[in-house]
Amino acid sequence: MNPRLAALNVLQQVFDKGRNLPDALDAIQTRIPDQKGRALTQALAYGVLRHCFSLDAILLQLLKKPLKAKDADLRYLLLLGLYQIIHMRIPDHAAVSETVKLTPALKKNWARAMVNGVLRNYLRQADALQTQAAKKDESRYEHPEWLLVKLQESWPEHWQAIASANNQAAPMTLRVNLQQISREDYQLRLKTAEIKAEPCTHSKAGLRLTDAVPVEQLPGFKKGLISVQDEAAQLATPLLQAASGERILDACAAPGGKTAHLLELSPALGQLDALERDRARLDYVRENLQRLGLKANLINGDATQPDSWWDGKAYDRILLDAPCSATGVIRRHPDIKYLRWEQDLITLIETQQQILQALWPLLAPGGLLLYATCSVLAEENHLQIEKFLSLTDDAELQPINKEWGIPTPAGQQILPGEENMDGFFYACLRKV
Repeated sequence: MNPRLAALNVLQQVFDKGRNLPDALDAIQTRIPDQKGRALTQALAYGVLRHCFSLDAILLQLLKKPLKAKDADLRYLLLLGLYQIIHMRIPDHAAVSETVKLTPALKKNWARAMVNGVLRNYLRQADALQTQAAKKDESRYEHPEWLLVKLQESWPEHWQAIASANNQAAPMTLRVNLQQISREDYQLRLKTAEIKAEPCTHSKAGLRLTDAVPVEQLPGFKKGLISVQDEAAQLATPLLQAASGERILDACAAPGGKTAHLLELSPALGQLDALERDRARLDYVRENLQRLGLKANLINGDATQPDSWWDGKAYDRILLDAPCSATGVIRRHPDIKYLRWEQDLITLIETQQQILQALWPLLAPGGLLLYATCSVLAEENHLQIEKFLSLTDDAELQPINKEWGIPTPAGQQILPGEENMDGFFYACLRKV
């Protein structure tokens, strides 16, 4: 399948059907035989989604009248063409001709001249078009207006840097399974395979690759020597301070990265329950643990309804990786900017409150609950924790004295791009 046509298909899946980007890509990549073609499809899909607000603003100036809803595929085709011209090292003439060539595949031969004219007009007026597009904050910062407002409210001094970081490609970061190999020895294996990597600053198990590679090219991946996990996510398990013999609950566990990290760091845990309400996502946890040679007690259940799955024995530690807006990982998932809506926040915040209130009684006196999100919004993070503390007499906030992140009134926030990490929030709560 033509890689550009495949990228257009991915955009259709995301915009028209609300499918998330990784799933849409996975579904189409099997139809592209060569790695170079798959890489181009991925680069195009991610690129258009990162820059869609500015690309759309430019396109609207170039069209004599807006495209009809039935011609949404032409919009995606033109966005792909503009993205190649503006952001990729593809010669202009090649970007134009390859885009025009796709019109028959859309069964719209009539649009050849229009597509050619729009792209060539851009080349003639590029500076003026970009200047005009940048006058609106949405296209200047490549974020929906509602999200820019939320970022400004949460981080008045950092919101522009957050938006900028969200528009950058994220690095590929590995977590070495220290039960099987040291970080130094695995880095040597990477060097032998001609894969460049540097140790992460804050995670003792982390290695950040200079360039991303398919996981099947990573030495020992199938044997469980490493997992792919951002450094910010790797910081959760050390904060939990799990000890031998303790009962641990990993709530909202999928896809299992933190579950596995807990077992890698503390192989002598008394019991680790990995809870996930989505049965299909629980299968991801199972597959990850099997690849790594690890075992946990997998539970298909709802964190807001522990009566349906809890055995009545208190936990010494609870890791709550709460469902959230995922606004801290937009650089990895640019589709979030189009699939997430402001009203979704209301539901997410309520769910976070419900889970906190439901799981707190399961924690033993003296036990620790680690609340984590991949959000940068105050409502989901320190404001959420402050509200919980005000309602819970036996909950006490524990300090996080680390060299990473920004202290908040109730927890520690890593902003996207900080030391090349994703955006994450952590708060430690002790039951007194």
